[in-house]
Amino acid sequence: MNAAQRKELKVTLVRSLHGQLANIAASARGLGLRRLHQTVAVADTPENRGMIQTAVHLLKVERAS
Repeated sequence: MNAAQRKELKVTLVRSLHGQLANIAASARGLGLRRLHQTVAVADTPENRGMIQTAVHLLKVERAS
């Protein structure tokens, strides 16, 4: 599958991980987010969707174009 066919999501950390439960912080870190306002592109897979759902209150999620 080439890059044009692969579905991706843009995920941005908009709230701090400080004070969050360990599993929520681990999910955000698992998506590759380390710093506030950092944006990463992740594959649209069930595993990544689960991590996004765990930390949805800290994230902004968009479809990558």
